Amino acid sequence: MADDGKNGSEQNPQGTAAGTGNGNGQQPQLSVLTQYVKDLSFESPGAPLSLRPRDKSPAININVNVQANPMAETDYDVNLTLTAKAEDEGKVLFNVELVYGGVFRIAGFKQEHLLPVLFVECPRLLFPFARQIIAECTRNGGFPPLMIDPVDFAQMFQRRMAEEQAKAKVQA
Repeated sequence: MADDGKNGSEQNPQGTAAGTGNGNGQQPQLSVLTQYVKDLSFESPGAPLSLRPRDKSPAININVNVQANPMAETDYDVNLTLTAKAEDEGKVLFNVELVYGGVFRIAGFKQEHLLPVLFVECPRLLFPFARQIIAECTRNGGFPPLMIDPVDFAQMFQRRMAEEQAKAKVQA
């Protein structure tokens, strides 16, 4: 089937979506060049007393953040930061922070699709690995493994864009 560039749902002979490039005929590509732990910290200030059995689960506060920085024309460094703090009766049981990064090669996307790829798709690819590191770290610290629920990076991105638009309106 020939690609006339009008219908993004048509298929080219290789079976990938056609018409989704940036207009120069290049197919969109997203490649993971490398993944790495940039920073990992685990603290259990009350150990070993904090490891005793409990009647109720501790309060756990989890924060997620995504940052992206260009490295070259098509290469980007994306950092996923996960922090988790567990407290019981006002005392910190553990505090874990992970900055997990990936270098991605992104080519062939239209400019308006670049930010969603960087802030939705790239962290979505990194998250399972970061989640496993957090689980192993808390388990190795003497606690049950902390299995962080899946994160909706699309919703995070939309919220962030709305906040930036609101700030721009206030400053205008």
